[in-house]
Formats: sequence, C-alpha cells, structure tokens
Amino acid sequence: MDLSLTSRFRSPEFHLLSRNCDTLTILRRETNCRPTVPIPRTRLTIMAKKKQRIEGVSEEMNEIASQNLDFAPTRRRVRSAFADVQQQLDHCLFKMAPTGIRTDEWFERNSKGLEIFCKSWLPKPGVRIKAALCFVHGYGDTCTFFFEGIARHIAASGYGVYAVDHPGFGLSEGLHGYISNFDDIVDNVIEQYTKIKGKPEVRGLPRFILGQSMGGAITLKVHLKEPREWDGVILVAPMCKISDDVKPPEAVLKVATLLSRVMPKAKLLPQKDLAELAFRELKKREMASYNVICYSDQIRLKTAVELLKATKDIESQVEKVSSPLLILHGAADKVTDPLVSQFLYEKASSKDKTLKLYEEGYHCILEGEPDDRIFTVLNDIISWLDTRCSLK
Repeated sequence: MDLSLTSRFRSPEFHLLSRNCDTLTILRRETNCRPTVPIPRTRLTIMAKKKQRIEGVSEEMNEIASQNLDFAPTRRRVRSAFADVQQQLDHCLFKMAPTGIRTDEWFERNSKGLEIFCKSWLPKPGVRIKAALCFVHGYGDTCTFFFEGIARHIAASGYGVYAVDHPGFGLSEGLHGYISNFDDIVDNVIEQYTKIKGKPEVRGLPRFILGQSMGGAITLKVHLKEPREWDGVILVAPMCKISDDVKPPEAVLKVATLLSRVMPKAKLLPQKDLAELAFRELKKREMASYNVICYSDQIRLKTAVELLKATKDIESQVEKVSSPLLILHGAADKVTDPLVSQFLYEKASSKDKTLKLYEEGYHCILEGEPDDRIFTVLNDIISWLDTRCSLK
C-alpha cells in the first residue's frame, strides 16, 4: 500500500518533514555535532516502531507477522503462513474473484544480482488473450495481497496480467523499504517486463502498463525512458508532482540530502495512520493489517530523498508524456492530491488521454471503497483496455 507533507500533497512516500515543529532532532548513538546551517522549524525523529497487532488471528500467527522483515527470506516465510488467511478475508476482491484463472509465480535474478518475485494471472483455458497488462505497485506494497483479487478480475476479461515486487519490497530481495536509487527500480521494471512481453502467450499482442501511487511515478519514468514500448499507460492515484507551497524549505532538503549520505538506511517517524487516509470503508481499512509483508515502518532517509527527486524529475517532463493515457483518482484523496492528476492530464502531450475523478473517493480506490465503487473503477479500466485493443 501505498506519509504526508501537508494538506496539498500527501504522498505515502513522503511523511518526510513536518513544517510546524521547533528543531531538527537526529537520534544517534553518539554525536556532538550540530548543523551549521540554520534549520527551519522542522523536527526529524528516528526511532523504532511497534508493529500493530492483527485482530482475528492466533497469537502464533501474530508472532509470525511480528518478525523482522528486513530481508526477503523472512518476508517469504511470513507471506506463506498468511496466504490462505488473506484469500478468506471478507473483501469483494477475494469473495467475488473469478474462478479458473491460471496463475504462476517465479523468481528472476536481475542485472543487479537480486532475486525479483514475478507473478502472472491468465484467463481460463480457451479464452483468447487480448493484451498484456503489467502492474507497478506503490510504496511499501506487494503484488501478492489486494492486487491478487484485482488481477483475477482483469484476467477474467481476457488479459494476461503480470506483476513484480520491486527490490526491497514484497518477496523480492533487498533491504525492506530501502530505495538507494529510484532509477534502479525503474530500470528493474523495464528489465523484467521486457522479458515478460516476450512470453509466448502475449508475444506480439498490445501491452499496457498500470501504476498505482508511487508505482505511477515509476510507470511515468518507464514511459519516458521507452516512449514507444507501450500501447497505453494507466495511472491510479499517481505520485507525480509536489505542489510548490508544500515543499520542505530548501535548507531542510539540503540537510536531508546530506544526512542521507551519512545514514541512508535510517528511518523517519511517520505521524499519521496511512490506512485511515487511504481506505474510506472502515471494514476494508481494518483488513490492511493482513498485508503482512507491506513495509509500514518509518520511511528510510535515502528513500525519502529519492522519492522527492523522482517527483521533481517527473514534474519537469510531464509534457513529454505521449502515450494513450488513463488517469484515475479519488476526489477526496488525502494521500496524493487529485489536483496533481489534473495537472498531469492538462500538461501531457498525449492525444488520447482520459481523467476520471471519483466523488468522495479516497486513495485506495481499487481496495478501500464501497464494493460498487471498486467494481466501477475495475470496469473503467477494462473498458478502456477493450477500446484500445479493438483499435489494434
């Protein structure tokens, strides 16, 4: 699932620096040095976070979920222990998931030497595949929880659906929640989906890419790097710009950047409950805790800096976005600002572009809304894909 700057742009990627505190505080084992640059009224705190207890499962399962998830082997064991429990949740994506979908899971070793988790969902045998849809998940998330239900619904409509977990997230190798270079994630997506687009079942078919939240930023950078490789781009609540009036002061950004070179893996303390901001329905919000391998700890310092840099880069290039484009956003999203999607829609040079804002919708419009809204969004995606495939 895809922390907050202010009311104007509240990315889950950026619970970075509060503007209304008094000092900059770094908790380290030993240090007597003080910043020589005057620091705006900002507090940055690094400390441990206690994991939330999961209601409705045994103490043994809670102990399994509370393990240190820094490294992939533990995340894989925890996911294995909870796989059946997750599919039995009282959520429309699971309860109403189409049957007969063919799935496969595997690992690919990328050019950096990391094992990357990959998964596919194909229509039932005998159903013609219209196109490939490649999914790019958001900050902290994995393709193995809510997206499992989303993928099954789209696959049932005749699409080969593919997903990967980013390095450092989900079941892929890498320090949990750590992004040392945003472009490395972008390049990994390109690398893995280049292989997948060559699979026999989808070779030569139209190929689309769908990015959610931070995954929207990754997807845009993928498109900007290879503008002719995709037949369409779908963005759900994308993270692609930070409003000028909510950016941290330049001095703070300089200090954060400097600190990220010294202690890049250190964590920052978020101040708000992301599930409360992202899920409109309380019942579905409570299910977010079952996403046991989601990175829900404090954001790492280098990760925060990389995400800020990525949005700045995207903001400077939005006019170059030229692919057929579908942007979907909850109108009441308090995690990423729907006005940012409006900005992207207006600035993109795409001749075929559509923006849909869903009244009262929160950030997770595919997971946390009332059932009818979730299926409306899913049907909007499928209808858009069907129309573009019919033109090929």
